[in-house]
Amino acid sequence: MSKKINLAILAPSLNAYSETFIQAHKTYINANTSYYYNGLIPQSLEGKGTINPILKKGFNKLTAHIKNDKFWAEKKALKDSLKKEKIEVVLAEYGNLAAEILPVCKELNLPLIVHFHGFDATVYEVLKKYNNYKELFDYTSKVIVVSKVMESQLIAIGCPKAKLVLNTYGPNDDFLTITPSLEKEQFIAVGRFTDKKAPYYTLLAFEKVVKKFPDAKLIMAGDGQLKNTCVNLVKYLQLENNVEFPGIITPTEFSSYLQKSRAFVQHSITADNGDMEGTPVAVLEASAAGIPVISTNHAGIPDVIIHNETGLLVNEHDVESMANSMIAVLEDKNKAKAMGLASKERIKTFFTMSKHIDKLNELIYSVK
Repeated sequence: MSKKINLAILAPSLNAYSETFIQAHKTYINANTSYYYNGLIPQSLEGKGTINPILKKGFNKLTAHIKNDKFWAEKKALKDSLKKEKIEVVLAEYGNLAAEILPVCKELNLPLIVHFHGFDATVYEVLKKYNNYKELFDYTSKVIVVSKVMESQLIAIGCPKAKLVLNTYGPNDDFLTITPSLEKEQFIAVGRFTDKKAPYYTLLAFEKVVKKFPDAKLIMAGDGQLKNTCVNLVKYLQLENNVEFPGIITPTEFSSYLQKSRAFVQHSITADNGDMEGTPVAVLEASAAGIPVISTNHAGIPDVIIHNETGLLVNEHDVESMANSMIAVLEDKNKAKAMGLASKERIKTFFTMSKHIDKLNELIYSVK
């Protein structure tokens, strides 16, 4: 890598709190990186602002009508900016975004790497809208997936196996420096309150835990459409003294909770619309910290968590087994500690940030 490539990373948002992996790509990839954001056809360039001049709005609308493409102006703005920045390779975060910007990459003959993350590979409406990504798979140079399940899913809808690269995220190295005490009868859950994370199942399992351990605590951090439902469920189950909702927390706050908690918990499921996890970053971070993870046999979670070795896994919707697993780590602190130590070693061996970034660097320079 004698000369750095001019790389464009395109993502829908600038700093979404749930997308720490994208921030890592922006920070650590070895390239001259231009970060585009703001929509599925990104219209902002970090450090330089909007790339679509407002003064041309009327002209853009008229031309879009003539060309029968209502996003003509957005595509032109992106194309012009990529040319101006002398971009050599494009890394598109999310398959649906890649499908939207595909015409631009084709017109500029730019190598395109697509990084799938979860919903973009599984939600039925998304797959239908983009015709199972057939045109995208034909053009793209490489397709990155974050779990073995996702790899199988994309092969099933027509992605050539030769283009697929399994490259699970790595947690920030700071989590590896945590030495947990596991001192509290406390569980930590961090993530968006969405259908695929089924936070209500975690609460229903925890209710059974409290019957045996009345002083047990559950911290449920994050925000989302199901949060108020969960707050109401806590009131109905009379768990107000046992469950806390601190909202969105910082990595430092998460580290503090991990240092004291007995286990990380998350009951992920496949939502009715097909939505699935990729490989949850919080699961990787908790494992790196050295506490056991109690979760489900879902998506990329079993790639990281080895049942009865680095954590405990149950089937989706099995609240009873989830409760029993939570009770087990409260009853046996030594077992919890052993699983936590094993989980930290597994992350060090297979899922470090440096391994993830090294693979991305390799791919980016191989397609130029």
